[in-house]
Parts: sequence; structure tokens; C-alpha cells
Amino acid sequence: MLIFGAAPAPGAPGPGAWQKRAPVPTARTEVAAAALDGKIYVIGGYQKGAGRVEEYDPAKNSWRPRAALPAALHHAGAAAVNGKLYVVGGFISGKGAVDTVYEYDPAADRWKSKAPLPTARGALAVGAIAGKIFAVGGLGAGDKDTSANEAYDPAQDRWIKRAPLPAPRDHLAVAALDGKLYAVGGRVNGRHDRNLADAEQYDPATDRWKKLPPLPTARSGSAAAALDGKIFIFGGETARATFDTVESYDPGKNRWQRWAPMPTPRHGLGAAALGRSIYTLAGGPRPDATFSSANEVFTPQ
Repeated sequence: MLIFGAAPAPGAPGPGAWQKRAPVPTARTEVAAAALDGKIYVIGGYQKGAGRVEEYDPAKNSWRPRAALPAALHHAGAAAVNGKLYVVGGFISGKGAVDTVYEYDPAADRWKSKAPLPTARGALAVGAIAGKIFAVGGLGAGDKDTSANEAYDPAQDRWIKRAPLPAPRDHLAVAALDGKLYAVGGRVNGRHDRNLADAEQYDPATDRWKKLPPLPTARSGSAAAALDGKIFIFGGETARATFDTVESYDPGKNRWQRWAPMPTPRHGLGAAALGRSIYTLAGGPRPDATFSSANEVFTPQ
């Protein structure tokens, strides 16, 4: 079923088409998601599905289970590089933030431990640029935010510390576009009542951050993906509400735009771009620990 955004009136949400697809088999929240070789992987979860990995095939509109995570993770980050999937950091319930890095080989359906993350943290954000994985922000020791920005080279199985995130925060969203990394939104020390609208661009070539116009809707627990030369931000939450809001940043125009809202408001969701669309997966439909199996696909118009 297609759900189209109407032509916007002044101040109304903008255009876009939403389509509901086969639901995620395990309803969950605080997941990681990444696209690899035409498939999308939904990884981990809070309270439910912490060790689960499920693979979605858009061409068949079908799911299948894959090898479970080596640890029951939630609030982890994920990215795909050179045919492998990497899951970075996160939390283990009852143990707190971890520094683990796991590499998944889809051909063998097997996980392997890799060099640990220098700064243990969960509710971080992860993005990939030119064969490197960048782990940004998150909640670390003592449930305090870290400004850590650490880059992983899978070819050398080695981490390097890079220029720190200007505004330390957790539950932020990150996406990569044209060789730059964009860090958007988040919250302070895990507090829902301290959501941020901060937006920054990181250039790995110069190891520098640049401040951008703020996110129009301050929020945390959102998901981000890049498409059509824009960074799209989906969902999120405050202490009292969950967002259906979709906004995009256009680096060429240096401005934000509003799009048709999500059919199912969610936080702690995953997002992954494939082809001309972005898939938004799982997440909590209400604040705190709620669970969804939603698989809703957004196509800009």
C-alpha cells in the first residue's frame, strides 16, 4: 500500500511516498541496521531480540534469520564495508557499555571478534567512508557522554582516534555522504528531557568538524540515511512523545526540508538506503521500552 504525502501547504509536512513492507519478524527497539549487497540486516535490540539478526530481501519482500550475535547487544552501531558487516559497541543489559567489535561474513553466516573499540560506549552512531568505519559519541563510563570519534580500518584491524565530536551526546544519528560524515541530534547523558538539535559535518580528509544549521526538530533516538544528495532523519523521541517527523539536510543548499511523516512514529529504529528508497525498521512506537515490527519504506518525490 502506498501512502503519498500531499503537496504541502505553508508550514505543512513536505512530499514523499511511504510503502509498508513485510514486517520485521521480531518486534524490537534500539536496533542497529545496515544494507549490504542488496539485503538489509536488523541487529540486536533492547529487552527483546538482543541477540537476534534478521536479513531482509527487498526483491522478495521476505525475511530470514541469520547467525545470532556473539553477545546480546542493544544500542549498538552497524556499518558495511567491503562485503562484511561490522557491529560496534552497544550495551549488554546488566553490564553496561561494551567495547566489542564483531565482523559478519554473510557468505559463511559467521561472526568474528575484531580489535576492540578504544572507548567502550553504547547509544553511539556509526558510519562508513572510503573503507573506514567511524564510531561517534555515545554513553560511556559512568553513564556520561563521550565526544569520542574513533576510526576503524578493517584491512588492518586497527582503530585510530580522530578529532572529537564538538558536542558530546548519545542517541544521535549519523550518515555518510560524499566523503563527509554528518552527526545530527541526540541527548545529554541519556536524559530524554535534554534533547539536542545540534548538527555537524566531519571531513576525514582534514580531520575537522563544521557546525551546520540546527535540526529543525530537536530529538534523540532517531535514525539517519543518505539519499539523493541529502541526509534524512527519521523518528526519535522525548520523555513524553515519539516522533513521526522526517527532515532532510541538503549540504549544497545548506538548509533543512520537511517531508511526509512516518506512518508509524518510532524511536530506537534502524534506517538503511537501498536503490531509490530508505527502509525504516523496528523501533519503539511509544517512549521507553516499547516494540515494533514496522518495515516502512520512504521514497522522496
